[in-house]
Amino acid sequence: MSQPTTLGALRKSGFRSRSVKAEIRENLLAALRSGITAFPGIVGFDDTVLPQLESALLAGHDLVLLGERGQGKTRLMRTLATLLDEWSPVVEGCEISDDPLAPVCVRCRRIAAEAGDDLPVAWRHRDERYVEKLATPDTSVGDLVGDVDPVKVAEGRTLGDPETIHYGLLPRTNRGVFGINELPDLAERIQVAMFNVLEERDIQVRGYSLRLPLDLLLVATANPEDYTNRGRIITPLKDRFGAEIRTHYPFEVAEEVTLVAQESSLVADVPEHLLEIVARLTRALRESASVDQRSGVSARFAIAAAEAVAASALRRGARAGEVDPVARICDVPRTIPTLLGKVEFEMGEEGREAEVVQHLLRLATAETFRERLSGLDLSGFTELFAEGGTVETGELVTAQELLGQVGPVPGLSKVLDRLGHGDAASPGQVAAAVEIVLEGLHLTRRIDKAAVDGRAVYGA
Repeated sequence: MSQPTTLGALRKSGFRSRSVKAEIRENLLAALRSGITAFPGIVGFDDTVLPQLESALLAGHDLVLLGERGQGKTRLMRTLATLLDEWSPVVEGCEISDDPLAPVCVRCRRIAAEAGDDLPVAWRHRDERYVEKLATPDTSVGDLVGDVDPVKVAEGRTLGDPETIHYGLLPRTNRGVFGINELPDLAERIQVAMFNVLEERDIQVRGYSLRLPLDLLLVATANPEDYTNRGRIITPLKDRFGAEIRTHYPFEVAEEVTLVAQESSLVADVPEHLLEIVARLTRALRESASVDQRSGVSARFAIAAAEAVAASALRRGARAGEVDPVARICDVPRTIPTLLGKVEFEMGEEGREAEVVQHLLRLATAETFRERLSGLDLSGFTELFAEGGTVETGELVTAQELLGQVGPVPGLSKVLDRLGHGDAASPGQVAAAVEIVLEGLHLTRRIDKAAVDGRAVYGA
């Protein structure tokens, strides 16, 4: 409420103009000195991508984020807006958010000359200073740069009047950050229109004698395959970007689990060991020879899988009357058919897609079982089947029904401790722990398992 509302008051306040890149540089340096993360919500890039990005921003470079789908390029690009000042002054009513101390458009220069220190000033939040555009083949030069506004011409202005121009997205992002997704999808003739923005920092609109110096940071994203398949970034435009930064999928399972937990919207409780299974399955797909690795396996696969597992548990709660349902191993295979469309398989695997994923899921489950529960005495569980006993479970078997079949088991408390539940575990969490043990014992060939009428019967 105390922000200056006129040019004169703005000058008296001691405000100094800075370019967008200088503003980002100073705010990034302040974050680095204080130890505060400048890129909240970004997982797995601390020692690889972020140091390169920080150097590029400190150098004042426009940049391209290059990586396979689902590596967080767009998320990373959007966090750059947090490095802008929270509020910045603009000439009130200006379409391109001119700096009141140094206006560049014809209208603002005229108003500034007439009003002097009474030039009205408005304030723009940093969220309004970030503009994002998805590059599509039908994007035009007018969309990005601008074109003649027929409405203004119809109002009586001449075609030679610069104020008849309707500005495109780039000039409207003046003094902000412009992000363009999937840059190679932009037609080559449209990419040419961006030359001046990146090099001379100005725009030219049709035949107008107009030079409009722009102040912005331009960030683009692209997939490596796009350079040769769907499209490409033309060489002169690539040369004008100051930095090209390669992104990647998380290197560690723990980072993948953190990412899934952070980004997924879970409608039921999903224990961390199930998130780990989903993370290991995703990583196995990225390494599988049956999957086309040029397109990658997006982090969205793991996120969608976790959400589907939670939904399966919620469905059990509604169908079987289970209160506070908790996801279990039996919920994971049911999600596979809905996720196959997110993975590009090699042509030789046609018809075997579900089989490939189910096999990798078994490997991921066994690996998680060994990682979480190795060294524990699980003989109390194997003794359940020593005399021909069986335990039946499935997507509609409630936790109470499962625990009723198992009864008290020696060693269960240690299993719960390993899985992070402890003595405060709910019945659903206990059932989830029992089921991961049973599935792990089956996968390590210590007990048998059979499928009967859509249910799993351990010990059969």
